Amino acid sequence: MRTLCSSTLIGEFFVIGFAGLVAMKDASLEVSTVWTVCGVAMVLSVLLCGMITRPGGVQLGWALQIGLILSGFFVPVMFFLGAGFAALWWCSVHYGRKVDEVKARWAASQAAAEGSAGPDAA
Repeated sequence: MRTLCSSTLIGEFFVIGFAGLVAMKDASLEVSTVWTVCGVAMVLSVLLCGMITRPGGVQLGWALQIGLILSGFFVPVMFFLGAGFAALWWCSVHYGRKVDEVKARWAASQAAAEGSAGPDAA
């Protein structure tokens, strides 16, 4: 799960940066506010790469997805990009857990196979 989720988060890092460039062109938004919000979101996306397997990591990822979708009120294309990344996030979490389960079963079967061979097999 960690690899899939981290890949999604790194992609979001770049999208958030590019959205900041677009938002910066909006005269009604302060440049410092845009880069403060984008900077926090970008740092959060990178930090989440390391926190994804810890308690609350996936939930923080969902909070970031909601924030990306809501950023569409300032940069309209982010409604679509945020929804797309939310779908990628769901797939990363869902299928990442399945991959982790398969890996655990495979490791258990390998350990059982090595254990059943016994010390006399060598």
